[in-house]
Amino acid sequence: MTAVLRDVTLRDGLQLTGKVLPTGRKAEIVRHLLALGVPELEIGSMARPDLVPPMANTLDLVAALTPAELQHCWLWVATPRHVEKALAAGVRNFQYCLSVSDAHNTANIGRTAEASVAAMPAAIRLAQEAGGSIQLCLATSFTCPFDGPVDPARVLAIAADPRTAGATDIVLADTLGQAHPAQVSALVTAVREQTPQRRIVFHGHDTWGMGVANTLAAIAAGAGMVDGSLGGLGGCPFAPGASGNTASEDILFATRPDWFTPASLAAMVGLTEDLLAELGEPNRSRTAEGARSKAAAFEWVAR
Repeated sequence: MTAVLRDVTLRDGLQLTGKVLPTGRKAEIVRHLLALGVPELEIGSMARPDLVPPMANTLDLVAALTPAELQHCWLWVATPRHVEKALAAGVRNFQYCLSVSDAHNTANIGRTAEASVAAMPAAIRLAQEAGGSIQLCLATSFTCPFDGPVDPARVLAIAADPRTAGATDIVLADTLGQAHPAQVSALVTAVREQTPQRRIVFHGHDTWGMGVANTLAAIAAGAGMVDGSLGGLGGCPFAPGASGNTASEDILFATRPDWFTPASLAAMVGLTEDLLAELGEPNRSRTAEGARSKAAAFEWVAR
């Protein structure tokens, strides 16, 4: 089974950097990734800019993109009001996010998980009336930084709740990167078998070195989309202990979609290196490191 990559550099990737990347530079990254063949992107968030400053120019970025480009782009939202404002700007693909853990949802969004679920039907209605798509994104699907392990039954209950039924996809997020492959496989399988049929998305972090392994386990269990960020950039500002996302380069090197070639990897590695240098962030991608090695006989080494 194959799965498409969604690159989340411009949302989850930038959250912890503390820097606002100029709108024009963000648009350039969107166009570069789409030209390389990356099929889906997460380009920003409706989070309060005083709390997550790198997201301050999200709607400016939306305005800079064409409708055709926006068809490939997703925006993080947490309330019906977020959806309403983003719709007015031209967004049509929404990731409605809440945390399975009440403690993290309160820290991240300022309300209980139940309150977020109760508000979701209004968000779904707004998206559907505009001909858009909306995902149910479940942060802390495996562990919570405040409460520890998360009961899978709680994930299944939210996934099966009639109030979330209008979501086109469900995102299972290993927010802290503490899950292991058997755990990921079990939860993806349970969601696939016990909740309404919709595409399953796996959002992984590489904190404990399991990012690629967990992503491959999710795909094998039925995930149709997986998230990654350039150079493994990222992390949640409201989740102590969370580090970068699984690197997009590493996911692509492992899964080898038809469009991904040595030339596209070399171009992506160059984009990553330039971006991380601008941000003053380390490159956590092992594939990017390998692409700069001296193993000249290997076709994937960038020359």
